[in-house]
Amino acid sequence: MWVNFFNMLTVIIGSFIGLLIKKGIPERISSAVMTGIGLCTLYIGFSGALSGENVLIIIASMILGAICGTFFDIDTKLGKLGGYFEEKLKTKGEKGMIAKGFVSASLLFCVGSMTITGALCAGINGDTKLIFTKSILDLMSSMMLASSLGIGVLLSSVFVLVFQGSITLLAQFISPFLNSGAINEMTCVGSLITLMLGFNLMGISKFKVADYLPAIIFAPIIYNLIQLF
Repeated sequence: MWVNFFNMLTVIIGSFIGLLIKKGIPERISSAVMTGIGLCTLYIGFSGALSGENVLIIIASMILGAICGTFFDIDTKLGKLGGYFEEKLKTKGEKGMIAKGFVSASLLFCVGSMTITGALCAGINGDTKLIFTKSILDLMSSMMLASSLGIGVLLSSVFVLVFQGSITLLAQFISPFLNSGAINEMTCVGSLITLMLGFNLMGISKFKVADYLPAIIFAPIIYNLIQLF
């Protein structure tokens, strides 16, 4: 579990560095950085999406995930949480930026394949190498994101700890249902969600990315049901 606190710490450190250099970065450079981050996010998404083995499982998971996420309006609720922080901090001149930074960073740090696989490995057999590697990458990512999106990225560190830590703690209980095939489908679905986030970061789209998060849960369930029958 300690490695999740370490990951939280790297996001905090990276965010502070990003906030310190934020004022010295011209708008055109900040915009270029966001485009670069968006492209890298797309690359991560495309790479992980190739791990899927059954396209029907992916389609069913995304559809059910979208229905469930939209019904519970997850994206709006996550945005309201960011808006709550924004109201409390009363930051001037950044209307909506804290919420955007919080939501974007939380999703970027939590839906990738390294998060899912790394947290499961840490919880099942104590292997922390993948989460440790992810933590270093998150240090760099949070630095760049905070320099463009502001303090909302720093606040996402709490979400990282809760989300990633929950997977680690539950790993022992759900491990019987998570063979390599199920994990591959989860990774694929998570990577597709990462792709949507990448398009959002580049300003190409305005997907309600968080509404698709339940798809990550549906993927192993559907996989195991198919194996059962």
